[in-house]
Amino acid sequence: MIKPNDSILIVVSHPDDEVLGMGGTGAFLANKGIKITSCILSASADARRNKPSYEELLKDINNAQKILGFKEPILGDFPNIKFNTISHIELVGFIEEAIIKTGANIIFTHHPGDLNDDHRQTSLACQAACRLFQRRKDVPHLKALYFFEVASSTDWAFPSYFDCFRPDTYFEIGDALEIKIKALKAYRGVLREYPHSRSEENVRALATVRGAQAGLKYAEAFETAFNILEIS
Repeated sequence: MIKPNDSILIVVSHPDDEVLGMGGTGAFLANKGIKITSCILSASADARRNKPSYEELLKDINNAQKILGFKEPILGDFPNIKFNTISHIELVGFIEEAIIKTGANIIFTHHPGDLNDDHRQTSLACQAACRLFQRRKDVPHLKALYFFEVASSTDWAFPSYFDCFRPDTYFEIGDALEIKIKALKAYRGVLREYPHSRSEENVRALATVRGAQAGLKYAEAFETAFNILEIS
């Protein structure tokens, strides 16, 4: 159960991943006063085609966080689509510093079976960093670690090769779906024309499908990696 004094850290590879993965859930929780911070490892996303200038992208990042109600983002400068060339310990260390800075006790990140290799490397590094509370008494005890799906990456993974996304947790987002769409539009060039899986129509459709799977109207789905059940 997420409580008012919890601190949530969203660890992603690239700008807009945080919105695609859990923009609705994040916006809903932020509106309830929950502290939420995005940690974006490759803030420049320099390998993207037709991307805005770095200064414009920084504005897009900050605008999206404000729309969602998130705190100031933590931005890294790891090379886009080259996380496999970075030592694992560097990625882990950066995420650990983000955990310490935010006091996060609930973490969301990419699914390790994602098609995008940066996403996979981020997930693996995040899983390692999540053990920090076991080594340091000054770090909050981790309550939960969840994996989310990113349209046009998680859904494009080949099931015969990767361990596919298997959601077991659903969060009803309701009107926060509109906030998610607005935050996605804050990123220039992210939304594509239908029937691309990153089109506005598909983002809405996915929220409808995930909601229907759990008997809800609109929802985002997650796969649980770690969760401590609390009885209050």
